[in-house]
Order: sequence, then C-alpha cells, then structure tokens
Amino acid sequence: MKIIDLRTMRGPSYWSVKHTKLIVAKVDLEEFAGKWSNTVTGLGDRLMKLFPKIGQAPPTGMSGGRQSVKRPPLDLDQLNDGEPLGHVIYHIALELQRLAGMPVYWGKSYPAREEGVEYVVFTYQEERAGRRAVEAAVEIVEASCKKEKVDLKIIIDELHEIREEEFIGPSTYSIVAEAASRNIPYIALKNSNIIQLGYGVNQKRIWATTTSYTSHAGVEVAGNKNRTKAMLKDAGVPVPRGTTVYSENGLRDAIEELGFPIVTKPLDGNHGKGATIHITNWKDAAEGLKAAQAYSRAVIVEQFIEGFDFRLLVVNGKLIAAAKRTPAAVTGDGISTIQQLIDEVNKDPRRGVGHEKVLTAIKADKHTLDILKNRDLTLKSVLPNGETIYLKSTANISTGGTASDVTDLMHPYNVLLAERVAGIVGLDICGIDLMATDIAVPLNENRGAVIEVNAAPGFRMHISPADGLPRNVAAPVVDMLFPPGATARIPIIAVTGTNGKTTTTRLIAHLVASKGYKVGFTTTDGIYIQGVQLQTGDCTGGVSAEFVLKDPTVNYAVLETARGGMLRSGLGFTTCDIAVVTNVAADHLGLRDIHTVEEMAAVKGVLPRTVRKSGWAVLNADDDLVYAMARTVDCRVALFSMDENSSRIREHVEGGGVAAVYEDGYITIYKNSYKLRIDRAAEFPVTFGGRAGFNIENSLAAALAGYLAGFDKDDIKTAFRSFVPTGTKAPGRMNSYKFPKFEVIVDYAHNTAGLSKYADFMEATTATRKIGVISGLGDRRDEDTLAFARIAGRIFDEVVLRQNYDLRGKSAEFLREIMTRGLRLDKPDLPITYIEDEMEAVDHVLNTAPEGAVVTLLTEDIPGTLARLDKYESEVAEPVV
Repeated sequence: MKIIDLRTMRGPSYWSVKHTKLIVAKVDLEEFAGKWSNTVTGLGDRLMKLFPKIGQAPPTGMSGGRQSVKRPPLDLDQLNDGEPLGHVIYHIALELQRLAGMPVYWGKSYPAREEGVEYVVFTYQEERAGRRAVEAAVEIVEASCKKEKVDLKIIIDELHEIREEEFIGPSTYSIVAEAASRNIPYIALKNSNIIQLGYGVNQKRIWATTTSYTSHAGVEVAGNKNRTKAMLKDAGVPVPRGTTVYSENGLRDAIEELGFPIVTKPLDGNHGKGATIHITNWKDAAEGLKAAQAYSRAVIVEQFIEGFDFRLLVVNGKLIAAAKRTPAAVTGDGISTIQQLIDEVNKDPRRGVGHEKVLTAIKADKHTLDILKNRDLTLKSVLPNGETIYLKSTANISTGGTASDVTDLMHPYNVLLAERVAGIVGLDICGIDLMATDIAVPLNENRGAVIEVNAAPGFRMHISPADGLPRNVAAPVVDMLFPPGATARIPIIAVTGTNGKTTTTRLIAHLVASKGYKVGFTTTDGIYIQGVQLQTGDCTGGVSAEFVLKDPTVNYAVLETARGGMLRSGLGFTTCDIAVVTNVAADHLGLRDIHTVEEMAAVKGVLPRTVRKSGWAVLNADDDLVYAMARTVDCRVALFSMDENSSRIREHVEGGGVAAVYEDGYITIYKNSYKLRIDRAAEFPVTFGGRAGFNIENSLAAALAGYLAGFDKDDIKTAFRSFVPTGTKAPGRMNSYKFPKFEVIVDYAHNTAGLSKYADFMEATTATRKIGVISGLGDRRDEDTLAFARIAGRIFDEVVLRQNYDLRGKSAEFLREIMTRGLRLDKPDLPITYIEDEMEAVDHVLNTAPEGAVVTLLTEDIPGTLARLDKYESEVAEPVV
C-alpha cells in the first residue's frame, strides 16, 4: 500500500463544508486492491488487539457526534462482517490521533476512479499529526494484513511530540474556542504563536493570554518582581519582606535580616521556574540560589509565608476565578515505593503528556530527586501509610500539580485586593499568586501576602480544575476584545465560476472602493490592497484570501475563488456575506480527479454553501448546474439572467425573490413586481458598447451583488460607467489598444466556453481582417484542446500559433499538431503561422497587421504582453522626422 496524493484542507472544501480541518489521502491498495477486512484472515483480531477502542463514538456534545450516530463505531463484528480497507485506514488514523491526545472523530472513505485506489478523508487537530497519522495508518493496515509486528508506542510517542510542538496550548485554545462559538473567525499567524481573532480592521490578536490590549509597561512591571513588590507595597497591598541578591555573600546577609524560612526565585522568572520554597537551612538556601541563577543573575530572597497557594485571575479589571493550588504529591501506603506511587497517580485518566489533558503526569526530574534527597529519600523509598510528600516546590499544573476552584469562597476584601493589584500593575489579564491560610478571610487578617503577579497567566487550572466548578474564563476575555455591539468581521463578497469571475470581482471591488471603503481583493493576476498590487500571479486560493483578511487596513474583502485552491487546501474563510457563481463549463477537467462538469459544479458549489444564513447566493439562472445550487444552500438566493423572459426568473420573482435581468438593453433589478433599472449596458465601457455579451452577464452578476450589499442604483451606475478595462484596471481582460491602423485586444479566454462567448463578440465586431494569437493548452484534455482550436478557427481569418511556457507533460509537437488539426476542421485553408515564443508572436502581428484589422492576443504572459503593447504605443505615437 502507498499514499499517492496527500492534501491538507484548512477551510471549507469539496470534501466537507462543515469539517474545515481535513486530511485527504489517495491510497493505492496495491496487492490488497479489492480486499475487505473479512477477506484477510485474522485482520479484525489483530487490529482490535492493537486498538481496543477503535472507532469509538465521541463524548456527548463534542463535534462529530452527529456523524458518529450515522456511522457506528468500528468493532470486531464489523471487521469480521467486512469493511473496505480505506474505511479501516481512516478509523485508525483517527484513533492514532486520539491516543496522542487529539480528540478527532469524523471521517469517510470512498473509491477513486482508478482500480484499487481509495480516498481516505478524516479530521485532524494538528496538521502535521494528521498527515503522520494517515501515513502510519496505511503502514499499520498493511503490516496487519501481512501478519507483521507493529510497534504502536513509537508512533504514539511521535504523535505526542508533534502535538506538544504544534498545539497552541489550553489557555489560547479556550479563547479561540470561545470566539469560534460566537462565530468570530480566527487565523493562526505563521512563524509566530499569535492568533488573529476577526478580520481586517476589526481584528484583535492574542499571544497565549496576552492580547491586543495588554500593556507593554504592565508586562515589564510584572516581569520585574522587585518593582512589582515595591509598587504593591506603596499601594498598601500585603507583600513578603525580601531583598535581591547576586551572590552567596548577599544571600547570607538576606538570611540574617529575614531569618528562616525563606523563598528564593529568579528576578525575571515565570511559571515557577527556578523557585525554591520553605527553605529552612543554609545548604538548601545555597542550592536555591544556584537553581534561581540558572534563569537570572539577580535572585529574590523573601520571607516564606505560611499557608496555601492561591491563584486569582483578573480580566479587564474584574476578578473572574480563584483556585487553590497543590504541588504534585503522593501519599504512602506502607507498601509501595515513591516511584510506584507516582506511577499509580499517573494512571489517573485525567493526567497526560504536557497539555494533553486536564492534569499533567508527574515526572520525577532532578528537582524532585533533590527534594527527596533533602529528606534522605529516593524513588525506591517506601512511605509510611498516610504520609504525604510533595514532589515539587511549586504548585504549577504543568509540573503535575492540582487545582481546586475556590472562586465562590473569596472574601469581598480579597476580591477588591485582586482587582486593585491588576490595576496597579496595569494588566488586562492578570494572574495573582498569594499565600494565605484561608481565602475566605481578608488577607490582612490572616497574615497572608501577594507573592507574585503574572502577565499571560495560564487558564487550565480554572477551565478544568481537579475539584470544584470549572470556570469559562475565556468568555470575559472575548467580551473585552469584542464588547457588545462590536463586530469582528468585515464584509466578504466571494466570486467563483469557470469564466468571468475575474472581471466580476474587479467590477465589485471598483464599486465598493468608489464608496470609500478600504478594499482588499484577490484575482488570478494578484492581490490588491486599497488599489495597490502587493502580490502577483494567480492569487485565488485560501492563502491569498487570508492575506487580505489578515491585513489590518482592510474593511471590505472581494475574493475571487478558483477551483484549484478549493481542491488544494480549501477556502481561506469559513463564511462569507455574498457568493457569486458566474457559470460552470468544461475546463481543467481531468485535473485533481475532477473529470466531469457535474463534479466541477460540486467544487464551485462549495462557495455558496459557505454564505451565512442572512447572506445571499447570487446564481446564474441560465446555467443549469449553477441554478441547481440553490437547492444546496442555507441562505437567501438571488438570480441573474441574460433572458428577460426566463421562466426561472419569473417564478423566482413571483415568489418574492430578487433577480437581475438584461432587458431591453438595460441592467435591471427585479424585486417582487418592481423593476429598478441601473443603466443601459452599452454605457459600461466593459461591454464595448454592448458587443461583449459575456461582460454584460458579468455586469449583471456584479450589479446584483452590489445591490444586495446595500449600494444604491446610482452608486452602481457611476461605478460601472467609470470602470474602463485597461491594462492597469483589469489586466488581460478585454484590454483594447487602438493604434492608428489597427486595434489589438488582449484577453484571457482560455477554454472552450470562454472562447465561444468571445466568438459572439468578434462576430459583432467589424474588421478588414481578424487575426488571433493563440496557444495549445497543456493542462487540458485532448478533446478540450481540439474543441478550443476549432472555435478559434471559426473566429479568425488567420492565426499565429504560439506555445505555452508550461506544457505540463505534453510535447510541443503534439500540441502544435492537435491545435493545427482543430483550427482547420472547418477552415481547411486557414493561414497558420507557427512562432513558439509569445513575445516574438506579438511582435510579428504588430509588424504585419493590415489596416483595419482587429488582432486578438489570447495571452499567457499578461504583464509581458501589456508592457510590449505599451512600448509599441509610445513608438507609433512619436512624430516622424
């Protein structure tokens, strides 16, 4: 068995709109093609021995639960009854992730077109882990089929490591999950641990539990423990007496002043690193100094305050939660060694590796060994029955400690104290550590003290305490970032289709920008932010969409969305406000396993399915496949048509729907029984006086989208009249150059459907000679290339045949032969000149075109072609001396 194609979806995709994090693997079963689990002797028993809980249903309320009801868990009976091996592979890939602490449950499998090849699709939590899981699943199934040994521990350990490296952490995750529950989108910013919540100008950012509102000064104060203590002391907050030392001599002086017991900790430390508590003798004090200086040359020496360790959490000036923390500990039974007691504690299903679960497994590290050594104990020592020993000097959850929620026990004095401390230090999210014998008693009455103030405090102890009530501490963070009435989103209009999507996108973006919005838009020629092109090339995938949505200056997004990105990695957003589908035609068939127009429609149909319920899907009523998408969406539908007598439009409008129709030469909006005429289509430069019917259709779609977005008819009229398809405004989309003797039109018509519509335009165009510069299509099926060439042969009086730069596996000779054959199917005597290089072909027609000719350049190198025409324009404009 082998994986022959592996993709990662990071948004709604062809495979699922609901499940946005998917691994899509294409698996060649090779010698096991056609076999099911029941046809491989003993396979079920071997797999169940490895994975006793394979295919388990998710816990109640967890994502994926509804799917698990439809598709029951994979058990021994099912394996023995017979399941496709692709189905087994995806279940194992999910189980491997779950065993490594990543709770994922949804998946599916189905046969590919090729014999013996299966598609395996399943959810992931961490991308790298998901990809490794399917690789391992294929290896495991093959090994089990061959009765070979499988070392599962190595695989699980590797997935554990990946999870710990990639997981954003429980605190960050809780904020992201809370935001997502409120339909606030998020983007993980690459090369950082920063998460963006919201889009464009409305975005906020979090880094762990620091936010866009976290004061740098506050973080600096909290990071300097001496400065923090001095500020709190001046404000009347109880703090331990202490000093800062740099050497053993300074430590001796501090002990002489403070007396035992003491605490040592690094001046700039956090998370309890390098801290030693309850020091009662010089030897331990010297060791504590050494441990602290591993993190900071300056070491704080303080009085040890008797009592329990409490963590108070303040968000946006309000106390949100309080927890009593207990260091990792074991209690003797008079029989077991300390190591055996640790192992028994670690069997608690709530404990896991790192941040995997509610609690972290206890690890007997050097710090633990030192604590035991100071008590003349080792890991092999047996504790008396009932005796408890603490294995860490701090109560951090990440080192195996536990926490109990005590929020409801807080005395009002202590609540006020915590809120004052956060304000004094200047932190929007503040963790306050204090020692006290009883949190229900005012701190100043039980000789307690504030020990430390933390920026970016961990949330895990409050979200999932070992005892007590879990607290949704992420909710007030999101409330602070996005208070009532605030919006996290910006309007998104997305456009897809086989032809016309770039022009439609540019028309809409021009309309939006004309009303003063700061628009970011994507097209097949680049990414534009406020009219400035920041990226070049085909920018119609998810990464390009995220580029716009991450930009902090953008308050409106218009996104061209092509099938390539949806098949490669999914959309770069989960929902949009308006989705426009221009048409679906035979183009790029045979690529990425999309072989029919109906399958292509399913790909394009992903976009309208992402529209929010109150948004609009703008669909072409003249295209059967696009019109059928209305049945799949969960939003409002608006239709457009070039046929003013369309029965589909009439039925839709009579039912109260909104539509746009080309009637009597006008772009007209239909709403109920009323007509709203925008303008005569011929007045829009993009339509070439009404000759370019395909751009009338694009104008219909763009006008309807603009109307639904809230722009009035005069806004639309003015914007469309001012949109001239020049090389800078719409590069490669019907760019017209009128030279003294002839006209040149540059266009991107690159498939049969697009060229057929261009043929209608050329038929309405008067010229002494119609010349085309075209190329063979390396990434199309042979029948598509032949049909494309045949239409070109009908359009032009002569053709210059050039060659694409990327032949995509086909030979130049083959493409030249099939193009020549197609061009002459209906015109056997059609003059054809073969010039391989595109710029040489352009130069040739510029130098040979007769007076009154119209030259069409179906270009691949749009920037190069436009630059050459600009140069020629300047040359012919120069006066002859």
